[in-house]
Amino acid sequence: MTAFLLVGAIGVLLLLVSLLFGDQVDALDSVFDLGGDWFSGAALAGFLGTLGFGGALAYDATGSATVGIVVGGVAGVVIGALVGWTMAKLRGNDSGETVRTSELAWREATVVSAIPADGYGEISLVVAGHLTKLNAKAPEPLAAGTA
Repeated sequence: MTAFLLVGAIGVLLLLVSLLFGDQVDALDSVFDLGGDWFSGAALAGFLGTLGFGGALAYDATGSATVGIVVGGVAGVVIGALVGWTMAKLRGNDSGETVRTSELAWREATVVSAIPADGYGEISLVVAGHLTKLNAKAPEPLAAGTA
């Protein structure tokens, strides 16, 4: 039972480390290629915590370490996968692609601050679902409010 509780405690400790230093823990995935979008410190912590504490509960109920390992392992895989899937969804970009500066040319925008003949003004446009305000130059002067 002590081994199960130790594994569960390591899972909780990893969860705390993941909350405080999540980017560094998740950077291990890019170094070691551990599991794509689903791997995260939180998913590993969920797996280890559930394996440890679920295994301890199953061991206490049945008195069999084998049952504890099987029950804790299956529960750990389910919870770890759920946490990994949730983290992947939370990290995901709605549009699925990165917007590049070159893609902003020729998009329809609205002039916010007038654009003089030989200077810059401001425009606003929607990029990947976000209202974006940018500096802009035009071949001819444009008044504020011009599309």
